Amino acid sequence: MNFKHLAMLTMVVGLLASACCGKTEKNETMQQIDTALTSEEIAAGVFTPEVMYKMGRVGSSSLSPNGSAAVLTISYYSVPENRSETALYLVTPTDGTPRRITDAAGRDTDPEWSGDGRTIFFLSDRSGDSQIWSIGADGTEIRQISDLRGGIESFGVAPTGDKVFYVQKVKVSGRTSADLHPDMPESRALIYDDLMVRHWNYWDRGEYSHIFITELRDGRVQEGRDIMPGEAWDAPMSPYFENSEIAWSNNGQMLAYTSKKMMGRQYALSTDSDIYLYELESGTTRNLTEGMVGYDKYPVFSPDDSRIAFTSMERPGNEADKERVFIVDLATGGKNYLTPDFDYNGHGLVWEDDETLLFIAPMEATHQVCRVGMDGRVEVITSGDHDINAISLADKRLLAEVTRIDMATELFNIDPATGAMEQLTRVNAHVYDNVAMGRVEKRWIPTTDGKRMLTWVIYPPNFNSAEKYPALLYCQGGPQSVVSQAWSFRWNFQLMASQGYIVVAPNRRGLPSFGQEWLDQISGDYSGQNIRDYLSAIDAVSAEPFVDRDRLGCVGASYGGYSSFYLAGVHNKRFKAFIAHCGIFNFESMYGSTEELFFPTNDYGGPYWDKNNRVAQRSYANSPHKLVANWDTPILIIAGMLDYRVPYTQSLEAFTAARVQEIPSRLILFENEAHQVFKPQNAIVWNREFFGWLDKWVKR
Repeated sequence: MNFKHLAMLTMVVGLLASACCGKTEKNETMQQIDTALTSEEIAAGVFTPEVMYKMGRVGSSSLSPNGSAAVLTISYYSVPENRSETALYLVTPTDGTPRRITDAAGRDTDPEWSGDGRTIFFLSDRSGDSQIWSIGADGTEIRQISDLRGGIESFGVAPTGDKVFYVQKVKVSGRTSADLHPDMPESRALIYDDLMVRHWNYWDRGEYSHIFITELRDGRVQEGRDIMPGEAWDAPMSPYFENSEIAWSNNGQMLAYTSKKMMGRQYALSTDSDIYLYELESGTTRNLTEGMVGYDKYPVFSPDDSRIAFTSMERPGNEADKERVFIVDLATGGKNYLTPDFDYNGHGLVWEDDETLLFIAPMEATHQVCRVGMDGRVEVITSGDHDINAISLADKRLLAEVTRIDMATELFNIDPATGAMEQLTRVNAHVYDNVAMGRVEKRWIPTTDGKRMLTWVIYPPNFNSAEKYPALLYCQGGPQSVVSQAWSFRWNFQLMASQGYIVVAPNRRGLPSFGQEWLDQISGDYSGQNIRDYLSAIDAVSAEPFVDRDRLGCVGASYGGYSSFYLAGVHNKRFKAFIAHCGIFNFESMYGSTEELFFPTNDYGGPYWDKNNRVAQRSYANSPHKLVANWDTPILIIAGMLDYRVPYTQSLEAFTAARVQEIPSRLILFENEAHQVFKPQNAIVWNREFFGWLDKWVKR
């Protein structure tokens, strides 16, 4: 977007409130967030954390049924007010300037079109809690159409326009002392008999997300019926509660959903989720993937409703197994595995017609659109160094959400026949036109076992090869998540480069998009080949004459935090400083305090007490805490106190080890964050501490 469009993006569009039914929007609206760069920021031309927080964040997008327009969400953040706002915008195929159609009265998310394309439904908290609202496609007649006690988490309108599903929390089990001892109402205890006492960032209090189905009558959502009464599990599944795990049939008579119908120890140790089909007329539910023991997710009905496409992992307990593309025939129950000869994951399924699917695949550290027919022949449609993160298809028009290392999410038109891509929106032109971005280079670096590893190298803006620069080794989390052309508002490569660092981001062993063998290698070998891959990457780049080998840093989060902890004990004085965010430090205490036990069971090889398990015992013998006697380098340690995946006590243990040995170190604990840092002022503090530590110990 250029400057003449900036005013259109930031102005409030007047909306006509309908008084015919439901509640109208609040009369008092909050001041819209100002995203303009200051004159000082423009003059400096440097990409800073403060500038990054003035960028718009494109969220979910969806094409109208006839492809004539797209609705999308854009979020803006106010650091001074420590808040964000999310509103709905419209764009057309020929005009990529987003036109705002909702104001700052609430947080407006999850837009979807009515079947006739005249109405947009969305979630908003503008009346106090999260309810379903509607607005005309022309930006008029905004109104609240649900008033469900306690609000809702997500929803979906049937293509026929007469039915809605919504998701609410339902109290199913007694977990508190007040539940189990009602004569002790002031007691504050949580009581459990089995595992999964907490998940990601919340404690199990006996409430689960359930799906309700109801009618959309006279423009109002009626009270629905729970299609999972009494069931002590979630749909969609925790901890992400993705609405894409639920799908309406096109005739509005069936609902497919994903759930992991297990409890306790079994739930903690397994990834066996299934696709369930609920038929409205009979009120019956059947399991479409019974006997398939890994993750089965993301059902999508074919245009004629005869089949459902979904993704499936084969191995129970392996959350990073290959995402296979499957079809199930609803009449016969027969299943067809479409991608056995395609050695990459498939996700984001979209039916192109009754015989063809489009999907997204990570390939060599990028994400591309692919096509597969019922014969299993896969065609890769797009190419280039980018990430295509979501696609929407309507009337042969294909719209995509795209990122690059030097570009936050924007919408692109894609020609389904040729794969040609054309950028539609330019939401953050006001930033890109005024600050410099660094060059991104793709390198293939030899590994110690004779293979090649794709490594992204991001250079500081205005890079001069005659100068010497400090460099950072970036260690990826996951551990099985690709280092691709993604844009992150937390660990941002351009932000690191703009502070004067060369960033080295390797796709070491254990990352997707290079085939299943490359991905699987890391399981049971945390301290092995992937660590050697890290060192191969930083050694190769630091051999360049423009890299100062005496000024190298190592940073990472989650598994990347583990990598920093481990490398601190074996780096042989390569690095001047380390940063570990929410890292795994002590494998034994991690196994006993995390929640999804299938993760350490698969990745470590088993529990620490299994003395006959050679893989597990090798893993525990190489836990980072066993190497702290070798630590000799300053280390910054960061954690969120609400993180139950990698509990903050892991970071506390590491900090204790460092300080007892009088190693320069700093501990930062965010009281109101979990595994990631989201709140604006927390994020600015995080970045100040991050770069302050590097500038003190690496750059000087």
